[in-house]
Amino acid sequence: MGTHVIKMPDIGEGIAEVELSQWHVKVGDLVVEDQVLADVMTDKAMVDIPSPVHGKVIALGGQPGEVMAVGSVLISIEVEGAGNLKESAAPAPAATKEAPAAPKVEAAVESKPAAAAAPRSAPVCQGPMVAREADERPLASPAVRKHALDLGIQLRLVRGTGPAGRVLHEDLDAYLAQGQSNASAPATAAYAQRHDEEQIQVIGMRRKIAQRMQDATRRAAHFSYVEEIDVTAIEELRSHLNEKHGASRGKLTLLPFLVRALVVALRDFPQMNARYDDEAQVITRLGAVHVGVATQSDVGLMVPVVRHAEARSLWDSAAEISRLANAARNGKASRDELSGSTITLTSLGALGGIVSTPVLNLPEVAIVGVNKIVERPMVIKGQVVIRKMMNLSSSFDHRVVDGMDAALFIQAIRGLIEQPATLFVE
Repeated sequence: MGTHVIKMPDIGEGIAEVELSQWHVKVGDLVVEDQVLADVMTDKAMVDIPSPVHGKVIALGGQPGEVMAVGSVLISIEVEGAGNLKESAAPAPAATKEAPAAPKVEAAVESKPAAAAAPRSAPVCQGPMVAREADERPLASPAVRKHALDLGIQLRLVRGTGPAGRVLHEDLDAYLAQGQSNASAPATAAYAQRHDEEQIQVIGMRRKIAQRMQDATRRAAHFSYVEEIDVTAIEELRSHLNEKHGASRGKLTLLPFLVRALVVALRDFPQMNARYDDEAQVITRLGAVHVGVATQSDVGLMVPVVRHAEARSLWDSAAEISRLANAARNGKASRDELSGSTITLTSLGALGGIVSTPVLNLPEVAIVGVNKIVERPMVIKGQVVIRKMMNLSSSFDHRVVDGMDAALFIQAIRGLIEQPATLFVE
């Protein structure tokens, strides 16, 4: 028998260190070639680290949340034969192999200690209920944990059907469907005193989000501008286009119209489609409009990028927004799809509220926030009429963008939205 020592691989992009987000194996586990051993977190995405050999895990090189240098020892595996005489790096992630497949962005979870982590190759559990030890922490995303708490469900009683037994939203639905929640909690639980506490380690995607938000608010001089927009006409156009072409071309939401409005408005306000390198003191204005579309997932906020929005039709933009959003929510967006934006569009959908103060996606200098659409009485030409109204809550980097320019930029978007024919007049 010998020992095969695997080092943290060079993931590329000049990255010198990465965060160990989650182990999928523990000491004593038998692993096979290509089995995922761990997830590591770069500045851009979560990346799977596969095993290059068959063998038995005899040592782990770090704990979840630990930042490890490229080239440091990741894991040691006992193998048949002499093993590797020299420490070698783990196989490169999929994106660096000959096939240009992008690395998989896994949904980050709150990790248990390595000794309690389940190998990904374990059989997927079937059925809605399982008995776990009282102190055993089931794998689940923060959104699933909150949903279970709201429903009064004990996660340890729910059998997970996701990778490594992870509890999914569908598992909670299956649990409720079989009436198990009533059996696991007394009828008066809604009024019972609670003294439980839960500590959640901030690692992986959540740590990266926290760092980026803190960095953005610390480095940029944020200021916000809110403008009210009458979206009645564009909503009528959208409804008409969906009725006429929805079956053949796909349904349109408001977002592709807003992307188009950004593209047209940026022709007159190129200073908004820019990146600011504050260390080099250089502003780079770009002709290409790469629109980041902020997307909520179970692991937190991601910003997949609609590239070259200036060259896309409404339906092309709509299809790309939908594809990228699904990829982000399902943990399949690549690093390239999550980087390179020049301006960001953020929307909370139906929960958009009246006003928001979005945080810049550095190094960009502008972010346009969409609030919910509401029907309100408005006075037009002396008459009170019902109109569909929506606020744009946008933020800018005051180091680069003057207040007057920001106001004029949003007013230009307002004019395009309120007179939607102008979106397509060249």
